[in-house]
Amino acid sequence: MSRTYKATGINLKSMPMGETDRLVTILSPQVGVIRVVAPGSRKHHSRLGGRSGLFVINELLVVKGRRLDKLTQAETVRSFPGLSQHLGKLTASQYLAELVLFQALSNQPQEDLFYLLVEHLERLETATSATVLASLVQGIFHLLAIAGVAPEVQHCCITRELMQPNLLDPTWRIGFSPTLGGIVHLDQLATVPSRSRPPTMAEGQVGYDTVDPSGSTKTIQLTALELALLQQLSQPHLRSASGAPETAPHWLWYRLERLLRQYAEYHFDRPLRSATLIDTCFGSPVDTSSVH
Repeated sequence: MSRTYKATGINLKSMPMGETDRLVTILSPQVGVIRVVAPGSRKHHSRLGGRSGLFVINELLVVKGRRLDKLTQAETVRSFPGLSQHLGKLTASQYLAELVLFQALSNQPQEDLFYLLVEHLERLETATSATVLASLVQGIFHLLAIAGVAPEVQHCCITRELMQPNLLDPTWRIGFSPTLGGIVHLDQLATVPSRSRPPTMAEGQVGYDTVDPSGSTKTIQLTALELALLQQLSQPHLRSASGAPETAPHWLWYRLERLLRQYAEYHFDRPLRSATLIDTCFGSPVDTSSVH
């Protein structure tokens, strides 16, 4: 059996190894996740240097190893230079890459996951500064969906009643429970364990208090506009309640990112380390206006 194989792959993670090498984690549509050593790629004039960078898609020739495979050739077919030129876009891309690695498998084709990630990287690269966060939020939702764990945002998780947000009522609310898997009608909250009851939040507060000191996951109350935006996320392209993603306030998308972050961390049972930079790039002052 040949010890070499060919594959297409996108670099999702890279770290120094030894004095001049680099360990690269790659997602391939043909073989799933592979970890390869890129020998000499940290040398100044290495032909593998730029090709082992983040979010570069290469045609690869790889030699199988006992512990780690070795990259011998790489021909770049696509890159996303616009991501590295904008801190917010780069941070959002790393966030999506981490979510991909939470669910991607090795030694199995991952074609759908590969092309979904590439599609969302394309969207992030071409997004305006005003729409980066909205694009990230939809990317998170789509990756949760392809993993089979997307939150239920159309029907109450308990009664299965279709929930239609009343955008004309600023007091309209719906519960959201990561533990139960999505939205919960407020009338049904009595059936949810007390430690999962919704926290008290100021109107428009950005920083969700979503983690109970005891370690349990709380239910959160969403406004009508928040639910309306969540219900749009499964669509191929974003349309906010007002017609375009940028019309929704920045802090509102930030709230939804925090919501889906908590949900993803609960269902994958691990922290999203790259998400902490989102707070630096996109965190905004508390908005105290009413949500309509």
